[in-house]
Amino acid sequence: MPKFVSNGWEIYFHPRLFGTQYQKLFNRVANLREKLATDEFKTHATVKLFAAITVAIETKIPSDPLANHFALTGALKRYGRVKKMGLPERYRLFFRAFDTPQLKAIVILWLGFPRREGAKDDCYEVFTKMVARGTFPDSLEQLLADCEVTFDEPQ
Repeated sequence: MPKFVSNGWEIYFHPRLFGTQYQKLFNRVANLREKLATDEFKTHATVKLFAAITVAIETKIPSDPLANHFALTGALKRYGRVKKMGLPERYRLFFRAFDTPQLKAIVILWLGFPRREGAKDDCYEVFTKMVARGTFPDSLEQLLADCEVTFDEPQ
């Protein structure tokens, strides 16, 4: 079951990677909401990151997930990523889009940080290794089956 539908695309979250990251970020934002004054809350870096990720997932990616500005190359050519578009400078949001006759689906895979070209912990290096290890099944059916595991959203 998708998390939601936007612009005709069903949006799913990879549960072990992005789902966990998003849940932790959501919980931190909820905690900040309780502790900070409204002005401080709105300008806090964590709140801005959460808002930028949410906008990317809800509107920017589904507007055209196969657009050139999302495209990756080489071993990652089947994947897309969001950079800039409101995200802090060194963050990347990785996803995979499937446009089939039966289903238009986007699976949000992982939020990568930091982006430091040449570094072992560079998010592109880490993501490339995840892909090479088979962390993300290649078939839409298996990837969606993996996404059936959901995380709890606080009410």
